[in-house]
Amino acid sequence: MNKVDLSNFNFDGVEQESISDLTALSDEDKDQLLMAGVVSDLSTRSASYLQMDQSAVHCQSSDDGVEIMDIKEALKKYDGLKEYFWTLVDKDKDEYTRAAYDNLHGGYFIRVKAGAKIKDPIQSCLMLKSENVGQNVHNLVIIEEGAEAHIITGCSVAHGTKAGAHLGISEFFVQKNASLTFTMIHNWSEDVAVRPRSAGVVEEGGKFLSNYVLLKPVKDLQMYPSIEMNGPHSVARFNSVVVATEGSHLDMGNRVVMNAPHTRCEIIARTISSGGTIINRGHIGAHHVPSKGHLECQGLILGGGRIWAIPELDGTAEGVELSHEASVGKIAQEEIEYLMARGMDEDEATSTIVRGFLNTDIMGLPDRLQKEIDKQIEELQSSDAM
Repeated sequence: MNKVDLSNFNFDGVEQESISDLTALSDEDKDQLLMAGVVSDLSTRSASYLQMDQSAVHCQSSDDGVEIMDIKEALKKYDGLKEYFWTLVDKDKDEYTRAAYDNLHGGYFIRVKAGAKIKDPIQSCLMLKSENVGQNVHNLVIIEEGAEAHIITGCSVAHGTKAGAHLGISEFFVQKNASLTFTMIHNWSEDVAVRPRSAGVVEEGGKFLSNYVLLKPVKDLQMYPSIEMNGPHSVARFNSVVVATEGSHLDMGNRVVMNAPHTRCEIIARTISSGGTIINRGHIGAHHVPSKGHLECQGLILGGGRIWAIPELDGTAEGVELSHEASVGKIAQEEIEYLMARGMDEDEATSTIVRGFLNTDIMGLPDRLQKEIDKQIEELQSSDAM
C-alpha cells in the first residue's frame, strides 16, 4: 500500500460558510456535485447533507422517517453514540484512522427510523473545495428494524481543485429486516489521496446493497470495506465499476463474512486500466450452512496499465457454497470483428464493447444519476484516456 504523507495537506482551520440553498452554488460546483450523483434541486431527495472542506455547510430532511445531522451534533445529542461510534472500525487501525479520531472535522449521521420506507434517495456529499486541504470525516448510518432507504453519497473536488486528502470513516448498521442501498460516486482529481475505512453489520433478514462508481482520475485511493453478516437470511451485494487512468493508483476491494446460516453474498467488480494501476481485492468468508457466496473480478487493460485481481474464498464449514471468477485481459478480437461485420468501424466496435462492460444498469440507480454516469462514460471514451 502506498503511504500518504499527511503533512503535505492542511488539516486545520479550513472552514466554509453555511449554505441554506444548494441552488445558490456556482454552476461549476453544481456540475461537480452532479457528477458525484448529488443534485442541488432537492425535490427528488428525502434528505441532504453537504460537507465542504472541514465544515458541514448544509443539512436538512424533508421526510419524518429520516434523521440527518452533522456527526458532531449527533454525538452531543446521543451521549457519544456509545453503541455505534468507533465500534466497527478500530481507531488504531492505521495512521489515517488515528488522524480522523484525533481531529474530527465532521461527517454525516443518518438514522432511518424503524419501519420507515423512504421513497426518495437520501443524498450526502463530502467535497474538497480548497487546494491542498485535508478532510477528516466520520459517517454513521443506522437503518432501524424494518426500514428501507437508498443513500447516494458523492465524494468530489470543487471546480478547479487539484490536490487534497480525504480520510473517511464509515460505519453501517442494518438492523433486523431492514434494507440499505448505498451508492457511492467518486469524482476526485489527479492529485487527491483518498483513504476510506468502512465497515458494516447486517442483522437477521437485513439487506446491504452497495454500488461504487469511479470514472475520474485520482492519484491514490485505498479502501477495503468489510461487512459482517450476523443474522440468518441476510443478504449483501457489492457492484463496482472502476476506471484507472494514467497516474491513478487504486488499491481496492470488498470483504464479506457470513457469520450465520441462510446467508447470501455477491461481489462483482468490473475494472478498466487505461494507464493506471488497479489492485482489485475480494474476500468472502463463510462459517455456517447453508450459505452461498460468489466473487467476480473482471478487468480490461486498454493501452497500458496494470491490474492485479486477488480473489479469496474462506470456508470453514462443510456444505458452504463459494465460487469465484477472475480475468484480466484485453477486448477479444472476435468481439470486435463480430461488430465490424455488422457495419461498425473498429473504434465504434471497441467503444460499444467498453460501454457494455461498464454498464451500470444493474445497479438500479435513479434515472437522473444513471444518465449522468452514462454521459461520463461517453466522455471518457471520447477522451484520450481510452
